[in-house]
Amino acid sequence: MAFTDVQRRNLRSKLSGKYVKTRHANGSTLSYVEGWHVIAEANRIFGYDAWDRMTVSTQCVWSRTIQGRYCCVYTAKVRITVRAGKERVVREGNGTGEGIGATAGAAHDVALKAAETDATKRALATFGNPFGLALYDKEQAGVRRSCKKTIEPNGSQVDDAWVLRTADGDLKTFDGQPKAFLTELRKALADAVSLKQLEAVWTDNCGELDRLRAEAPELKDKSDQHYADVLVDFCEARAQELQAPNPTPDRLKGYKVPVSGGFNGTGTIDKTVLKISEPKRFRSKEHLKFVASQPCLICERRPAQAHHVQFAQPRAMASKVSDEFAVPLCVTHHQQLHQTGDEVEWWRIHTIDPLRQAARLWTVTADKIR
Repeated sequence: MAFTDVQRRNLRSKLSGKYVKTRHANGSTLSYVEGWHVIAEANRIFGYDAWDRMTVSTQCVWSRTIQGRYCCVYTAKVRITVRAGKERVVREGNGTGEGIGATAGAAHDVALKAAETDATKRALATFGNPFGLALYDKEQAGVRRSCKKTIEPNGSQVDDAWVLRTADGDLKTFDGQPKAFLTELRKALADAVSLKQLEAVWTDNCGELDRLRAEAPELKDKSDQHYADVLVDFCEARAQELQAPNPTPDRLKGYKVPVSGGFNGTGTIDKTVLKISEPKRFRSKEHLKFVASQPCLICERRPAQAHHVQFAQPRAMASKVSDEFAVPLCVTHHQQLHQTGDEVEWWRIHTIDPLRQAARLWTVTADKIR
């Protein structure tokens, strides 16, 4: 099998309990993971451009009108293809979906999407715990449970434990101490002695950083930058440093990094001092907002979302391409593009040059950014 060491480590890892949902059916409680999370995990572990989903077949097996409402049930078969080096790994899954709507079209649309999502989850679950395989075990030994939960004023429960995965595969838990988790993660990134090790540490912990942004938005330094984004900058600098001849883990300690809010070693590193330069990546919330205000390039629907054209710049660890390469896509086409395995081919099929469109939009706000 041509999966990388990082991918194999991720496929063997436990499913985080915070993504496990439950519902009651026929007197029993069923556990499941949501479709968006399964697709996000596939993008994270395999890569946006390294896996495909194809609906093999669909069938409406039941439909009728009940009290003026349209009801139907669909079955679907989905095929997942993952490119692991030169090899292709193919898995298939079957699923069902129910739909109820005020119109026949709405009911069939909901049922069809639900069936495809269910089939996708079943196919991906064969790859391991991160996709929900652990839920087929009654003991759920493959699910990582949080040690502590905090009850919010609205009655909801929030995980209060932050779990760090070290380069050795060990787990360190920080109960109610996100800053301690950040400090330890920065230390793990600084101690990485190779790009392979750095990538492993980052990949194993980026999910907790995403959660940190959502659950602790107040954790920012003096420049109003979230600590999670500070670590993105630090990780990129570390990657550049490890690409230099005879890299030394302690070399970054020579840079002056401000200390803020008790989190030692946070701040932005001047990457111009690095031996290997990197493409300039502009960041502008104003430009992304402007792009999202434009009609979708495919169907001209609004509202749209700002999509970053992945092949516009060389890939960088945990960093999107520059905002100057953003184009507007509606939610439907944005999701469709991220699910395809070949972005270049996807744009070719739609006979659109995304880089030209991005350049056109960039000229509107570029002067304000530079």
